[in-house]
Parts: sequence; structure tokens; C-alpha cells
Amino acid sequence: MNPQTPMATTDLHAMREACLTGQTSTAEVLAQAAAIAASDSCRHAFMPQQPAVPQARPSSADLADPARPLTGIPVSVKDLFDVAGQVTTAGSTVLASAAPARADAPAVARLRAAGAVLVGRTNMVEFAFSGVGINPHYGTPVNPADPAVERIPGGSSSGAAVSVATGAALVGLGSDTGGSIRIPAALCGIVGFKSTARLVPSAGAVPLSTSLDTICALTRSVRDAITVHEVLAARTVRLAGKPLSACRLAVARTLMQDGLSDTVAQAFERSLRVLRQAGAQIEGIALDELAELPAINATGGLSAAESFAWHRKLMAGHEADYDPRVALRILRGARMSAADYIDLLAARQDWIGRMQARLSPFDAVLSPTVPITAPPIASVLNDDDEFFRVNALLLRNTSVANMLDGCAISLPCHVPGQLPVGLMLWHAALHDDAVLELALQIESALAVSL
Repeated sequence: MNPQTPMATTDLHAMREACLTGQTSTAEVLAQAAAIAASDSCRHAFMPQQPAVPQARPSSADLADPARPLTGIPVSVKDLFDVAGQVTTAGSTVLASAAPARADAPAVARLRAAGAVLVGRTNMVEFAFSGVGINPHYGTPVNPADPAVERIPGGSSSGAAVSVATGAALVGLGSDTGGSIRIPAALCGIVGFKSTARLVPSAGAVPLSTSLDTICALTRSVRDAITVHEVLAARTVRLAGKPLSACRLAVARTLMQDGLSDTVAQAFERSLRVLRQAGAQIEGIALDELAELPAINATGGLSAAESFAWHRKLMAGHEADYDPRVALRILRGARMSAADYIDLLAARQDWIGRMQARLSPFDAVLSPTVPITAPPIASVLNDDDEFFRVNALLLRNTSVANMLDGCAISLPCHVPGQLPVGLMLWHAALHDDAVLELALQIESALAVSL
């Protein structure tokens, strides 16, 4: 694939405009997407061939219909979601013989109702339980950001990120339980928005943690993220028109800037300089509450408890068929008592209340999405110690927003020639519109500075 082909360099808004003005057609867009998906750049990004899903050919009226903003747009679907007539395997061989789904998951149905064309199911970390992106059953998608070294894509929405970064899709439907949208967005150099979890229905998706799971998407721009969120959440994003110069932004000093690689540290500091020059008020805060999270989650955390509740019967007969690294994390939940789980829920609610009070004076918090750039696949593939070290680093910053029941977006902040780095904006629940509006302005400011 030529990396400068339109599919690899444009967003859905520009592609839709090109179709409306006759510069291209939806048929050409979809043909190019299919060609990229079949190319070596998407090796292991899509699941083995599923039966074709009948889809209507978009008309000219559909293209001009504001109620169908995704008309003719190629969209990939993480293998976590039900698609009518297809088997949902969640990146595992354990569910390969399950019956096909009888209906689309609500998120898939909403995308289709908006005109999206499903181009394939994307590979993922088995049962969505890792931020690295490795899958021993179906292969690991390769991060397209570095043509010289095969690097991890990030997870768990690994194939979704590669599909968007290469142009095989302009939207990648995925999920975010501890960073599974934002981690691959940061490592692959695209945009990932985690909305407030309650805004998008999670039915029809294999759960990891019912308390933390968020249904959301990867895109190529913030404006695309807004459009896709409006479709998935069936709501309109309200932009208040507040200028960047009137915004008060916090930078968390506790935890989130520890151990940054040189590339990430330089990109983050450059981003802060650009935003200050644009007039943003940026204030460093200690945010000591972040240091409490290891103790709150010491018994295993919500993902372990809630995933074990879902998997315990399945694992009784099929544990040997699981990725051992995934099974190990699920089985931590077996050691948690009901009292441990109840205490954890109460501790989380107390922590959320105190965090909301701390964040209330600010429009958003700025942090590096992840503290490192994408390491080589070879460095984590067969080394458990290195795998779990990298996984913990990748999840450290992003998981805060999930624990907070908040919203967050990652957007690229690196300069050309660098490995991708993500800048994360985040806040408490239902601050989605303010975070998205800020992200639009920050994306523009960073682009102008290049």
C-alpha cells in the first residue's frame, strides 16, 4: 500500500465531501478499503473470513442525508460485537463454535442506520484483557507507524486501530475498559475517544468488566470522533464556543508523568508549550488521589472480579484453550470474596466523589496517553516479565478515566519522523462535550505548530 493514498491520509468528513462533489464515489472508496484490508499492511488485523453481510448500496439521496452521516464510509467492527449472521469470538478459539448472532449489537445497528458499510471484523486481544495487542490464536496485527520494525499496535482494540491507521476503515468500532481504544490510538497515531460509559449501550458485546466497559471508536480526526460518538450515543454534541484562551487545564503531576520515554516527554512538553502560546491556562496539580489506586485495586480490581463471573463456567472446561496471560488475569477474580468486591465498589464511589471535587475547577486534565512509544513485538511476545511490565505501563494512565467513570480522548501530538505519541484530555462523567470541543481546538493548535 502506498501510505499517501487518500484512504490512508484523509478522514470520513473529507471522504464524504469528495463523494458528494463527485471527486470519487462510494464504490471507489469501498474498493480501496477492501484492497488495503487484504494487503500485507493489515496482516492479522482482520479475523478469518466471515460470511458476507448483505448491505444496501448507498444512493445519492443517502449521501446528502444529514441523518446518515456515515453513508458509504468503511467501518470495521471489533470481534467483540454481535453482527447478525456472524459468530462473535472475542479474539478467542473458545467461542469459535458458538452459534451466529441473531441480531446486530445496538452499536453496530446504529452505525449501519447511519449509512456505514461494515468492511470486516477486527482482531483483538483475547476477551479484551490486555493493553499490548498480542493474540496467540490469530496473530498480532503490526503497528503501521514504523516500516522498519514490527511494533505492537496496542490493545485490546488492536486490529481496529490498524484498520483505521492504514485506511482499511475510516472508523473502527471498539471498546475501552482500561484504555483499549486510547492505547492503540496513541501507539498508532490516530484518535481514540472514550465517552462516558453510560452514553452508549453495551448490549451485544462480550463483557470484560460491566462496571468499566465503554463502547466507542477509533477515528482519524476529532471531528470524526464527534460524528461517530453522536451516532453511537444517539445524541447531539453541544459545542459551547468557549475559546482555548478561556480554558483552565490541569496537568496531573502524580503518577502520570512518571517514567516517560524521551520521545513521549518531549512531545508532551512541546504540546504544553503550544497550548500556552495559544492562550490556554495550564496549571500543574498534585492530584494525590491517583496514588490511592493500587491500594483500592489490591485484591484484583473490577476487571478480574467481573470477568471471572462471566468466564468461570466456560473456563471450567476450556481453560487450556485460553491465552495463558489472559487466563492468569481472569483467575485473579476467583480469589476475591463477595466482601472484597463490595468493598471495592464502595471504595471506587468514594474515590470518584473526591476526584470530581478536585477536577471541578478545570475544563480538562492533560496527560500523556501512555508513557512509552510502541515497543517491538519481539520484545514482549515470549517474555512474560516484559509483557506484564509493558502492559502495566500502557494501562497506567488510561485506566484512571475508566475508574473515574469519566470521558477521555487521545490525539496525536508527535512531530513527523517520530514514533506516535498520544496526548490525553480527560475529565469526570458527562463532560464529554467539553472534552471534545477542547480536543478540536488542541488538534488545530498542534497542527498549526508543525
